[in-house]
Amino acid sequence: MALTDKKSWKNLRQHAEKTGHLHLSELFDDEGQRFRTFSRRSGNLLLDYSKQRVTSKTIELLCSLARECELKSWIERLFSGDAVNSSENRPALHTALRLPADSELNVDGKDIIGGIHETLARMEQIVNRIHAGQWRGYSGLPVTTIVNIGVGGSDLGPFMASKALSDWQLATTGNIDLIFVSTMDGSQLAEHLGDLNPATTLFIISSKSFTTIDTLSNANTALQWLRQASGAEDEVLFRRHFIGVSGDADRMAEWGIPPKSRLQLWDWIGGRYSMWSAIGLPIALEIGMHGFREMLTGAHAMDKHFRSAEFDRNLPVLLAMISVWNINFLNIRAHAILPYDGRLSHLPAYLEQLEMESNGKNVTREGNDIDYNTCPIIWGEIGPNAQHAFYQLLHQGTESVMCDFVVPARRYQDNGNPELQEQHRLTLANCLAQSRILALGDNVIDDDVTAPFFKHYRGNQPSTTLLLDELTPYSFGQLIALYEHKVFVQSVIWDINPFDQWGVELGKEMATTLIAPLSRLGIDTNFDSSTDGLLAAILKQQDDHS
Repeated sequence: MALTDKKSWKNLRQHAEKTGHLHLSELFDDEGQRFRTFSRRSGNLLLDYSKQRVTSKTIELLCSLARECELKSWIERLFSGDAVNSSENRPALHTALRLPADSELNVDGKDIIGGIHETLARMEQIVNRIHAGQWRGYSGLPVTTIVNIGVGGSDLGPFMASKALSDWQLATTGNIDLIFVSTMDGSQLAEHLGDLNPATTLFIISSKSFTTIDTLSNANTALQWLRQASGAEDEVLFRRHFIGVSGDADRMAEWGIPPKSRLQLWDWIGGRYSMWSAIGLPIALEIGMHGFREMLTGAHAMDKHFRSAEFDRNLPVLLAMISVWNINFLNIRAHAILPYDGRLSHLPAYLEQLEMESNGKNVTREGNDIDYNTCPIIWGEIGPNAQHAFYQLLHQGTESVMCDFVVPARRYQDNGNPELQEQHRLTLANCLAQSRILALGDNVIDDDVTAPFFKHYRGNQPSTTLLLDELTPYSFGQLIALYEHKVFVQSVIWDINPFDQWGVELGKEMATTLIAPLSRLGIDTNFDSSTDGLLAAILKQQDDHS
């Protein structure tokens, strides 16, 4: 049965017609215990959705829709290793990466938990060796700089997590500097190579297929830089200056990475879900392996909550279904991610990929055209910066936008610095004030009637606040797993496969057809008038300035 023909969908449509016009200020007036009714906690996370345009009836109907879409069965399929990635006929088992060592999970008749923990043990050996100053470059000096070369999930996840957890560096990490490189044009790499010491620089090459042109072009540039600087044999450079993380050992070997410097991925890990695997090696180097395991433990705690909690108390389900309500019934198709903590500066970019690459689909799992909205446009910025940028649109623009505010309740509690503690209180005050004004508009101002027209605020912009007790590896693991499961729940409701990305793959394939014309090999190839015209203009510029 098509989604829009389901009874619960029709009930939600009727409910939206009756209640969709209500202003949040009216909902707060009607329900004095609104926060108690519309907030839930799991572990170190509090989810406050009282500023969403929902009633108890809305939540009841949304949970009915989830049941009618057989969400419980889909959750079990996800965790048990069924081929939920239907277009590639394989599981999506990022949750397995967080399972304890004494667990058991069979895929194609083989228990995969042993291999996961063997890889974690190998990661720990590498991390401890580098932190102890025992990983040495071609000259015998210890490695002091790590450059992670990856793109997409091999960059966004580790980059975001390393930044978020930078306060949790262990004393044993020493003076390790961590750099992330992803752009295929070489600009990021070029910016750093002039300042780095090749004798003390180690490169992590992360690519699931080990064919990603963005990553390999940067890796080849790094190799050539080492060759020119050292004069050492390639065997020495590969052994002492490169670690490979990939699902294809043969391609790593062909490129030159020796067996002891390879870390394994599996085909059941999607790139944007891979920071829990060996792709997370930079995170472990930043916070130590103990911190990395704490992050896994926090994510596993959210996994257990997601798998067992009733829908009306289940944080990922509530987060997802309220978003479905906003998108499909209130016609809100923009979503702002607003962390009020500078350490979470890369969370918006990470969630852009996680959600839009997963659920940016226009056909069902069976290949039928979709006639309802799926993933919204997602963007964001650190809240205090965003207040001086795009909050004007949120407060007085014409677009309806749903917002996620993410903030830790505690920070700087243990460092004895009253100035920093006061700054965190200021940050908390701004976070709470902004979500309040967005929801209630002029109702928060006593003299709003006498204010000039340009000082009026319509409010009614729905938001969720995710309050972390404190930003730690454990709570961070909970937070990211929460969003992963939110994406999965939405995919079930919308009947789409969130684990492939053929739109991304097409762009990569098309780019390869343009390399030859740009290299003047087959420049007579016809594309379209725009592309042909741009090719001609590029080649002319190169000729004129050669």
